[in-house]
Order: sequence, then structure tokens, then C-alpha cells
Amino acid sequence: MNETVDDAVAEEQGGAVSEPPVTEPAGAESAVTNAEPLQELQADAPVGGNSQAGGEINLDALMDVPVTLSVEIGRSKLPIKQLISLNQGSVVELERGVNEPLDLMVNGTLIARGEVVVVDGQFGLRLIDIVSPSERLKNLK
Repeated sequence: MNETVDDAVAEEQGGAVSEPPVTEPAGAESAVTNAEPLQELQADAPVGGNSQAGGEINLDALMDVPVTLSVEIGRSKLPIKQLISLNQGSVVELERGVNEPLDLMVNGTLIARGEVVVVDGQFGLRLIDIVSPSERLKNLK
């Protein structure tokens, strides 16, 4: 406890805080010093044994990463007073017209727009417009 207070006082006064030396057991090697970056994700690494021009990145390592897709039918802003007065049977009006396409979101980012279809008794989305990568970047800022 005193070391923490002393360190804080030293930092406030502009003094350097010295860290205690880290000691490792005899004969122990640090795994971090021997670590190498993954070959698959290095920009200059050959992909599949063949070197490719332009420093392309092999995205195979990312292909099994799960993402969440959701379809947004609309949004609405309500004051809290109105929100807490909602009950069963209440209707919330959304800021989207009936004939406007719905938004397909991937991890919260707009990727495409589409229309609702029914496939084997379940809802689906027929994509009618894919958002360009440049537009996606603009929306992130």
C-alpha cells in the first residue's frame, strides 16, 4: 500500500518511478522472447508457399470467425416518459416507410439493404443493394 502511495507522489512531483526487477526461476526461458508472428497474417509472407506480389494478406485464418447478422426494420426516438408508458398492444411508429428496403447489419455495421422474403416458413432477406466499402468507411467515421 505504501509503495503505491509513494509511487503516486513521485509521479505527481515529476520523479521517475522505478519498477522492481522481474526475476524468473533459474533455467526458465521466456516464451515471449521466442515468439514469432503468424505467417498467415504477415503482409509480406508467402501465401500457400507461393509468394504473391503486392504484399497481400492471406485471409484464410479469418474465414471461421463468427459474426452476427441482424436486420433492422426501423428506428424510433421516444422520451423516457413515453417509453415507460408502453404496454402490451402499444404501437411504436418507426422512421421507415413500408416500401423502403431493410438494413442488413454485420456486427452493427450496415453492409446491405434488402426486402423481406419467406423461405420454407421462415423470414429471409433478398439483397437488393450492397453497400460499397468506401461508403462503409464513411459511415464508421
